[in-house]
Formats: sequence, C-alpha cells, structure tokens
Amino acid sequence: MNIPTFQHHYATVKEVRLHYVTLGQGKPVVLLHGWPQTWYEWRLIMPLLADKCRLIAPDLRGLGDSSRTAGGYDKKTVAADIWQLMHEHLKYDTFAVVGHDVGSVVAFRLAADHAEAVSHLVLLDVPVVGEQKEGLGGVTPPGQLPRWHHLFHQVIDLPEALTFGRERIYLEWFFNWGTDQAGVFSDTDISEYVRAYSQAGAMRAGFNMYRTLPQDIADNYALLSTGFKLPMPTLGLGGGGSRGRGEMVVESLRRVAVKAEGGSVPDCGHFIPEEKPQELAERLRAFLG
Repeated sequence: MNIPTFQHHYATVKEVRLHYVTLGQGKPVVLLHGWPQTWYEWRLIMPLLADKCRLIAPDLRGLGDSSRTAGGYDKKTVAADIWQLMHEHLKYDTFAVVGHDVGSVVAFRLAADHAEAVSHLVLLDVPVVGEQKEGLGGVTPPGQLPRWHHLFHQVIDLPEALTFGRERIYLEWFFNWGTDQAGVFSDTDISEYVRAYSQAGAMRAGFNMYRTLPQDIADNYALLSTGFKLPMPTLGLGGGGSRGRGEMVVESLRRVAVKAEGGSVPDCGHFIPEEKPQELAERLRAFLG
C-alpha cells in the first residue's frame, strides 16, 4: 500500500500566515475545506487525483494551523487570501477551485472576483449564498428544518463560552449528525479536528465565518443583481441522503452560471469528501478533464 506523502508549507499573504498542504503533479486545483474541518478533510481525495492534478489544500484564515486574525472573515477577504496564495505566492495564472461547506462560499467568491483565472468551479453541499435574498441564501433544503447552528454561531460570545473545554463534545455531534452512515469518522479523524479547533482562538474564528454570512449574502446579491454570470464550467454536488442538500447546489449554479452540471451523491450526507471519496474523485476527474 502506497502512503501519500503530503507536503506541508506556510505562506504569508498580507496579514495572515496560511498553512497549506500539497500533493501530486499536473493541473493546479485548490481545495477549500468547510466547518468544522481543516485541509485534513481532503486527505482521502488528494491521493485519488494526484496522478493528474497538483492539489493545494490550505487551512482557511483562522482555522487549522493558519494564523488567527481578529477580523477579515467575510468571504471576499478569505477568497482574497486564497488568490494571494495561488496567484502571487505559487504563481499560477489559472487554476480550478473546489469548495465544501464554508469553503464553497469562499470558492464562489474567488471565482466571481477572479473569473479570468478560475478554469473550473466545484461547490459541494452548499449552494450559492445570496442568489436568493431571503434568509441564509436558500441553504436549507425544502422539507427540512433550518440548520439551527447557522444562527447560533452568529451570536456574539455565547458559542465560545458554551463550547470552551467541550470542543470534542460539540464537534463530534456535527460529524455524527451530518453523515448518512455510521463509521465515516474514526477516533483519529475526530481527534485531529479537535486538536485544530481547541487551539486558542480557533473556535471564535470558526464562528466568525458564520457571523459574516449576512455580509456574504449581501455582497453576492449585489453582484448577481447586476446580471453577472460565472463564465467558467461549474459543477454542483449535494449529498443525496437525509443530511445532504441534494439538487439544491446545482440548481443554484444553473441560476448564476453560464454552464452548470451536477446533481446529488446517493446515500451521502453533508461530508461528501469523507463519506464518498471514490465517487467524488471520479466526478472531479471527469469534470476537470
């Protein structure tokens, strides 16, 4: 069995020091993780694409082993971090972007702000926020209750107070609730995420990703109201099980992109890269060419 050799790096971009992991050779693809995760959520996907792609998986600002800033968690700013990493630091003129969860919100903004550089865009289990003005941008599937934590995480200070010293209890609940089958996350996997989010300021940074959602929605709505359409090929995939968003992701892309394809991943919840890595890798390989 070949064990992939992930290479760990750091890059200083403006006021933040980004930790990022690389693997493979070929077409550059940046992988943007969600909450409550880090680059580590791509550990199963990266070896499956490394023969054709140069994969770059950063920890978003404030999360994982990247530095924690007091502000700058709106997704225009977080996307600018990734642009600086990919274009200024790594010197890529064009690259593909894949985002999951919060990383999907960053991925959309990166593609919108640098459409000339993003060759392909993939969103996983989060639709385009702000393409609908109401609520949280249409991120709750029909027939499901609103995801309570979206609003709870926006409350100032209280989430930090209630989760301090209880990070494992809190995060483990999301990993268990968000999957459609048992045994997706091992104790080692959960321990790695808890390690990352137990660092000083990490939970606050994660909550700040949610506290800026109203600004993200307003920013995207303002852009899309001008008639802007994403010009690059786009792929939207949602978990097809009870914990996923199903067809919502590709449906939102069809409203804001010139070219959109996708659908749902059967028997899968929210955590597509870890629940269905083989299926996702096959879809990405076909889409990225």
